[in-house]
Amino acid sequence: MKRILSILKEKWPEYILEILVITIGILGAFALNNWNEARIASEFEEEILSLIDKNLEQDAVLLSEELSKAKQAIELTDLLLEQANINPLNDSLNFWMGKIISFERFKSQSSAFEVLKSKGIESISNKNLQLSLISYYDVSLFEVERGLQDVEYSFVTDWTPVIKEHFKIFRWMNYHEPTDPQTFFKTPSHIVLFKLYKDNRESSKRHIESALEKIHEIRHQIKQQLK
Repeated sequence: MKRILSILKEKWPEYILEILVITIGILGAFALNNWNEARIASEFEEEILSLIDKNLEQDAVLLSEELSKAKQAIELTDLLLEQANINPLNDSLNFWMGKIISFERFKSQSSAFEVLKSKGIESISNKNLQLSLISYYDVSLFEVERGLQDVEYSFVTDWTPVIKEHFKIFRWMNYHEPTDPQTFFKTPSHIVLFKLYKDNRESSKRHIESALEKIHEIRHQIKQQLK
């Protein structure tokens, strides 16, 4: 026992040094591992935000195209309603109806956001940006799709029977000619249908405009985050 104590007294500086070396090594390994994980997380965040930004840019282009069609259809509906009771009928009415009696569709480019969701939305370090992304993909897009579906549903259920019965020429997004234009435009139910269809389109238009504003907001946030 005395021999052991004697050895410990002689060797304790060496033992303490070894313990310190081991402890420092362990702490260094943890620090290196944490640093490496932080670097990987940062690289993923930067890459996924860049991809989301590209997806949003594509969405903005597609939504702007559909918004332009919706605005044109709304404006032409107003013109048509003004001209429908004027004789002789305006030759442009058939071309206007080509743009009015139609519907728009949109498919979001959301592949990057789906990857982010599978990885975890918390991979984005900016909480406000997290909320903005969720708001766009889970709320704004839902409203856009629902608005467009309402217009398409009205076309299928309301306009399709009218087209089959009262139109002799129907060229999609181009030219629609009634069999008897005078009778067609004097029928109150047809005028009401134009007005209701316009209301559906205006609702869809508002949702698209709101989504475009949200895209602009998010892309600005992403730009700030990637600085």
